[in-house]
Amino acid sequence: MCGIVGFFAKDGDQAEVGQTVLGMLRALGCRGPDSAGVALFGRPANGSFAVRVKLGESGDLQSRAKRISGLLETFPGCGEVTATCAYARFEAGGGTDLDGLARAIEMLDHDFEVVSIGRRLEIIKQTGSPDNLEETYHISKFRGTHGLGHTRLSTESRVDLSHSQPFWSHGLPDLAIVHNGHITNYHQLRRRYEQRGVHFYTENDSEVVAIYLAEQLRKGGGLREALGGMLRDLDGSYSCLAATEHEFGFVKDAFALKPLVMTETDRFVAVATEEIAIRAAVPGSYLVREAQVKEVRVWQR
Repeated sequence: MCGIVGFFAKDGDQAEVGQTVLGMLRALGCRGPDSAGVALFGRPANGSFAVRVKLGESGDLQSRAKRISGLLETFPGCGEVTATCAYARFEAGGGTDLDGLARAIEMLDHDFEVVSIGRRLEIIKQTGSPDNLEETYHISKFRGTHGLGHTRLSTESRVDLSHSQPFWSHGLPDLAIVHNGHITNYHQLRRRYEQRGVHFYTENDSEVVAIYLAEQLRKGGGLREALGGMLRDLDGSYSCLAATEHEFGFVKDAFALKPLVMTETDRFVAVATEEIAIRAAVPGSYLVREAQVKEVRVWQR
């Protein structure tokens, strides 16, 4: 039942992306009461990377954030750590060993997970409704260029922050995905990746989508080629949205059982599981159409 949404502004880097994605998610809230999350892409911060870390589901989260502050003394160029509810956030300089930093953070505590790293990307997700997400993190105030959103009904894995979407690629900055459907060769793919040393954080089959797309992008292709590869290599019925620092796109599988609709104007692109999500959040007169079988579309900034 999960709902996915995406919004891509064509006119500038200060669009009301947070407010728009939140409005789309609210309209789809009935499709997934278990959790809600967003991946928002804003203006780069002087060449640095924004790092978001899950501190845990409970306990003294402020003291855990202080442990990260202590660790960062060994990583020159990292800024001050701030903590809000389940997340710590800080900025890392452009020359930081990001893989080493993520490993060091996650070794501090088994509950720690680096949820996103990006020059533009920030992922925020939480159990509960989109309204809960807004009340805690005020995502409606976020301005930027594009964003993804997900509201989840758990069917196969537990309900917690890690299993919520969007998913980051864990290793490739500024790549995020939201996914609705099932990857039926997930276990086979997971075994192959694990044999190569890839670490999985969840039992959610959507996680393999982020890992797959990151692998394809590292080979030097663009997002269009990577999403197209999913039709060849990932079995099942699904709709998926993905975004990088400069690209935004979707893919719909060969069976087309999972709904996905989209609209494009000279100002924006909006994609969602249901038309009501687009109409509720984006005023104006425009046509909305169903994505087609095996359709792959990508927009670039």
